[in-house]
Amino acid sequence: MAGNERDSFWTKTREHYRDKFAEHGSSPMGVDWNGSVSQEAHFAELLKLLPADPALPVSVSDLGCGYGALAGYLAERRTLSAYHGYDINEEMIAAARDSYPDPVFSFDVTDAPLHEVDYALASGIFTLRLERSEEECWQSMVDGLDALHRSSRLGFAFNCLTSYSDKDKMRDYLYYADPCRIFHHCKTQYSREVALLHDYGVYAFTMIVRKPGQTT
Repeated sequence: MAGNERDSFWTKTREHYRDKFAEHGSSPMGVDWNGSVSQEAHFAELLKLLPADPALPVSVSDLGCGYGALAGYLAERRTLSAYHGYDINEEMIAAARDSYPDPVFSFDVTDAPLHEVDYALASGIFTLRLERSEEECWQSMVDGLDALHRSSRLGFAFNCLTSYSDKDKMRDYLYYADPCRIFHHCKTQYSREVALLHDYGVYAFTMIVRKPGQTT
């Protein structure tokens, strides 16, 4: 994607989520989820990346953190040595900072990770198509996955809407990714230890990429 096209997409993306947040505030619908059940179903799958022992301290990044919903979900279930949330919307970052003032949490306005962590997570950041072509969506996703890979020591996890969705429920402005293509990319580019989770009752899937040395 050329520089001007990329800038245009990010501008439209920022406006899309700014409108949602202005209407619904710090809630799942404020970041364009259907509700808390769907949002937390995705969170639960992402957390399967982390070590089985919840008392083991981990550092985590959250690309596309919104108002900090995953930060709260993690804090209730894991021991965090550090959490770094990133989002392109200033309003959401401001809300997240207000909700989580503890110094273990940090939030920055950016579209790329700023810190190296044990585990990098991303929920819902590959959802919008807008006017982009299939290959533009794919290349944008690859760029995002490369960033998650570079910034994580032990692994990363992310989710996408699935190309196996019912056709009558698919929307033109959303991107429905091919899970098989993404699995192949992750398996050949990032790690031999890759899990595709596509069995949790929503029109989406989660990919987990574990790196050598991860504690399970």
